Amino acid sequence: MKKIISVLLLGITIFTFAFSSPALAADTAAGKAIFTANCASCHAGGKNLVNAAKSLKKADLEKYDMYSEEAILAQVTKGKGAMPAFQGKLQPAQIENVAAYVFEQAGNEWK
Repeated sequence: MKKIISVLLLGITIFTFAFSSPALAADTAAGKAIFTANCASCHAGGKNLVNAAKSLKKADLEKYDMYSEEAILAQVTKGKGAMPAFQGKLQPAQIENVAAYVFEQAGNEWK
């Protein structure tokens, strides 16, 4: 019985890793180019021209529970409030790259 459970757990673990997209696979250099072309008009330097209190700075992202690549990815994909959704406008890999770039820049205080 222990052997069966061990095999099942191993199978689930392998399946999970095989079909999950690793965060490190994103290309932040490509994300920067996509950000510049699609996002910088409202978010240049990590600012938010529509709502200054909700910038892309680490402190603001943490304050609004958005400081993770997953949360940023969801925001870019689906949009929210005044921010448009980019699903259908950008390819999923492009959105992943932008999310990785924003997360990286927030961690570096947009320097």
